Amino acid sequence: MAMTVSQKILAYHAGLESVKAGQLVNAKLDLVLANDITGPVAIKQFEKSAKLVADPQKIALVMDHFAPNKDIKSAEQCKICRNFAAEQNIENFFDVGRMGIEHALLPEQGLVGAGDLVIGADSHTCTYGALGAFSTGVGSTDMCAGMMSGECWFKVPSALRFTLTGKPKKYVTGKDVILHIIGLIGVDGALYKSMEFDGDGIQYLGMDDRFTICNMAIEAGAKNGIFPVDKTALDYMKGRFKREPKIFIADPDAEYERQYIIDLSALEPTVSFPHLPENAKTRENWGDIRIDQVVIGSCTNGRISDLRAAAEILKGRKVKDGVRAIIIPATNQIYLQAIEEGLIKIFIDAGAVVSTPTCGPCLGGHMGILAAGERCVSTTNRNFVGRMGHTSSEVYLASPYVAAASAVSGRLSSPEEL
Repeated sequence: MAMTVSQKILAYHAGLESVKAGQLVNAKLDLVLANDITGPVAIKQFEKSAKLVADPQKIALVMDHFAPNKDIKSAEQCKICRNFAAEQNIENFFDVGRMGIEHALLPEQGLVGAGDLVIGADSHTCTYGALGAFSTGVGSTDMCAGMMSGECWFKVPSALRFTLTGKPKKYVTGKDVILHIIGLIGVDGALYKSMEFDGDGIQYLGMDDRFTICNMAIEAGAKNGIFPVDKTALDYMKGRFKREPKIFIADPDAEYERQYIIDLSALEPTVSFPHLPENAKTRENWGDIRIDQVVIGSCTNGRISDLRAAAEILKGRKVKDGVRAIIIPATNQIYLQAIEEGLIKIFIDAGAVVSTPTCGPCLGGHMGILAAGERCVSTTNRNFVGRMGHTSSEVYLASPYVAAASAVSGRLSSPEEL
């Protein structure tokens, strides 16, 4: 039976020769992930049901949403995870000082890679498809079951095929690609489907671009997003990934519900207007949008190439009076690299503030909450009502280039306007 890449990974981990869309399977997991919000829910249920996890090496707990702790409740959440990690001998426990935003941190640490099957109690776990893994978000109950058994059930998804052609223009990034796609198919356009990417345009997308694209597959409702494993992906994993990569290739006659051809050379800087990621507009349709804040960071766009893009725009310029610019490196390693490359000095000289790695304002947690009526241009992944603060505030999703240009001009702007 012909299969897509995602179907082949599920079949392999389920010990089956083949699977088909809609089939229910039970499959062995390579990694189970939780954070300081979702972890305690799973841990409390686990403690009612079991004594020992199936394999402590296949569990990762990352304190990133409200860490460093913003209040007593968040401190208690992290304490639950910290104690559990110690009791269960979970080495992959990441706290302040060893921390990072989970979906940037785990690939960086070599904990996920090609051919893996990963679940995470966080919706953006689909990020790891950039490395050729099947990774998807689950609820805390499934995460608990995964810790107990080392397995999880899946309904095999059908697939959408996105063939990427051409070379992107200057200032067009992976963020613009995925915002364009979500604008094309809608926030439910890939509901419980696998978004599978191929085409010769992929060679022009670096790993950070691919992470961004897969990260936001969930914003189209997808079960997962996945890229083929090429030299770029193998080079990233070399000396980093803890296991041997397993490369799966879609059958030539694999079945896709729909196929799309995306000409990357035709794309322009794209922004998703409030209050849905599907409200994607190119610069000729932005109008005059005055802003109060800019956030550059998150599991979507807090990697080193994102910081370099922001620094390219901010170097020798100043953040507009009245605008707050917040830069959040996604991991300590990225933070250190940004220091060594002089990027942090550029940000501070421009009038921005640089934070420790944290999800922070992305989910309305801390480090940049919006007041009533305020507008923010953000490199994060969601712009729902009240996502970053007050229900009357507005979030505009954009690339680091657009976010940095907007910080300088004080309104939604593309780099070419500076």
